[in-house]
Amino acid sequence: MIGEAGRSDAGAFLSRLLRLDPSALVRLRPAGPDRVALWAMLPFRVLVVRTIEAAVEADQTVAADALLASLDRPAPLPRRDQEWHWPLPPASARVVEELPAQEVARIAAAAEATLRSAATGGVGGRPVGERALRDALLDHVPIVVTDADGDRVEIPQRLVQGVVRMGFLAPSIDITDGHDLVTVRVASAWISLGAAFGSAWFRRRSPFRLR
Repeated sequence: MIGEAGRSDAGAFLSRLLRLDPSALVRLRPAGPDRVALWAMLPFRVLVVRTIEAAVEADQTVAADALLASLDRPAPLPRRDQEWHWPLPPASARVVEELPAQEVARIAAAAEATLRSAATGGVGGRPVGERALRDALLDHVPIVVTDADGDRVEIPQRLVQGVVRMGFLAPSIDITDGHDLVTVRVASAWISLGAAFGSAWFRRRSPFRLR
């Protein structure tokens, strides 16, 4: 399924994914000749994707740990298609803004430092549960950009954490033209941060509700 050419990229993606969610699923989708997109849902409601050199006959879902093990010991993998419950963003998206990768990394690091400090010392002198702190930080909007129509596009911290914790930013020693930028894209209700080695997607909630 995944040959020598795509093994390193797949291994990096799967290893980081499993640190965040040991029971994660991966959806493999054909993405062109000898290209496969690896999709996964992170525990904090962010979809991530990395495209690698590989070939699959059809869209399919497998366990991330089984796929990682198969990189060294190729074997047929049980399909778990019925367990994939998340929609994917549209194929086309418009670019809204480009951000310095170093700034995105700084924002992620600042959030982690805030979480550690609040978990230890509380907020305003009052203890707060780590889960509540983490949820509040993930919902925080550290980046706001404006699209061509003048509309605000809010980038929640969960998207920032998605690209950083999955290792999608290029190391500074490997930065080449364009790799030092993170691209903000919008597609319908979806917002994306696209970096050198992958993208994170988040579906905004609709402001309209049926009553």
